[in-house]
Amino acid sequence: AETSPSVVFENIQRCSPKCLRMLLENISGLAVDDDFTVEVIPEINVAVATFIKSIDTEEFVKKCSQNKRVKEFKVTARLLELTQSIKAENIPAGVSTDYITVYFESARNGGGPVSEVQLCPEENSAIITFCDHKGNA
Repeated sequence: AETSPSVVFENIQRCSPKCLRMLLENISGLAVDDDFTVEVIPEINVAVATFIKSIDTEEFVKKCSQNKRVKEFKVTARLLELTQSIKAENIPAGVSTDYITVYFESARNGGGPVSEVQLCPEENSAIITFCDHKGNA
């Protein structure tokens, strides 16, 4: 199975977007914009790094998880697997499911077709379920 070129970083509220980009450059040894893009979604304290250059993203996630600074910021990293649901936390009240759907469907964010968004207002979270699109790889 092909690994996802996108890595999701959650819990990024302690790390500014600029800081996160530098951190990812340090860890990957790659250049932001040339080798990978970082899309920050401040509303839900999530960032998605999508690698243009082919790298072992699983290895990169491991490196991130072991990185001292990443640990200090309490940021978590994992692969964005597009054939499943992801839970987005810390969604502010009033964000619509439409906004979330459009956000996660944006190819620029490494997203894919979303089949469903369930808002959990009492937890300020949402479950985003992607359509299984193994067929069109």
